[in-house]
Amino acid sequence: MRGFKTPNFGDRLKTAASARSAHVARFRARPAADDPAVLEQRAARKAAADAREQRAAERRAAKHAEELRLVAEQAARKTAEKAEREARQLREGAEQAELKAQRKAERDARYAARKRRKA
Repeated sequence: MRGFKTPNFGDRLKTAASARSAHVARFRARPAADDPAVLEQRAARKAAADAREQRAAERRAAKHAEELRLVAEQAARKTAEKAEREARQLREGAEQAELKAQRKAERDARYAARKRRKA
């Protein structure tokens, strides 16, 4: 560590001053707001932001359309299930009525047979 020299207060002040002057120089070297390069860069950023917003709007619209499709599909499925359930209930009701009529006919036949035997 032969070459190491502890910086004193003056060295630190000099380093801080040179850093400040470099920062000011960098700030002054920056182009003005009406510079064509700045305007072009600003326009490119705006175009990119507009394109990003456009894609986001398209994604939202696609998501909304998908949700609507799912809701419509679910409603159609519920309607079909309801119609099927009602048809099954009607079919079961008809079967019950037919079974009831068949039992009544058998009962009437037994009753008539009993009447004939007694007579």
